[in-house]
Amino acid sequence: MSALPVDCSRYREPAVYSKNDGRLMNKPADAPREHAVEIRFGQVGLVQLRLHTTDPGSILDELTGRTATAPHFFERTAACLDLSLLAKPPSVEEIRAVVEIVRRAGMLSVGLAQGGASDALAQELEMPVFSHIRAPNKPVPVVQAPPAVQAAPAPEPALPALMQHQPVRSGQRVYARNRDLIVIATVAAGAEVMADGCVHIYGPLRGRVMAGVHGDTEARVFCQAFNAELVSISGVFRVFETIPADLAGVPVQAWLAGDDLRFSKIGE
Repeated sequence: MSALPVDCSRYREPAVYSKNDGRLMNKPADAPREHAVEIRFGQVGLVQLRLHTTDPGSILDELTGRTATAPHFFERTAACLDLSLLAKPPSVEEIRAVVEIVRRAGMLSVGLAQGGASDALAQELEMPVFSHIRAPNKPVPVVQAPPAVQAAPAPEPALPALMQHQPVRSGQRVYARNRDLIVIATVAAGAEVMADGCVHIYGPLRGRVMAGVHGDTEARVFCQAFNAELVSISGVFRVFETIPADLAGVPVQAWLAGDDLRFSKIGE
């Protein structure tokens, strides 16, 4: 008697489940696993508040006066507190009061700038510490060092400028690390373009532009058609609710003169 043919294609392995948690036990071991979270490093736009005092009244008056020209721009903006200019290290209670005052002014304190007593205070306040914040222009103490013969270090090769050919749309950010940025398209309202060096924009600028992000005070901004929301060089910024008539839509350059941010039409 010959054996009957068996159709194995209809046979399926029965599902086996765990008695403890009901998970499927005979799922292939090499099945792809979905990630619950991913870690990425990137630039985050922060307003830096360099405190000269911890007096709540003085801080509130100064902040409300400075943000009155563009209240919606600063609404719920993330702020980093820089304590390096204070005459003495503040207490935890003083910084908590400052955080509350900043909140009343419409911004949210999300961390402290690195340096001084910030590390210890950040632990007490359960706040992060941010690096790469522009250091204040304090005089450097001069000490007498013994003479030494040392070869001059070789200069680091300059990186070519980052070229951005596509329009930068609202909500997008383009950052040129350790080099200049050249944008040959539109920067829309709500978009951000940033560079550690200079920023050149050969299309309409309707968003935010930041040059010298890591403290280069010689950086400049050049724009073909100026309608910016914000211009910042080495942390010194100006917000534009209304563009001055002599600058609107024309080629403009911006630069720092000390701590003053200045603007002029290109060619004048």
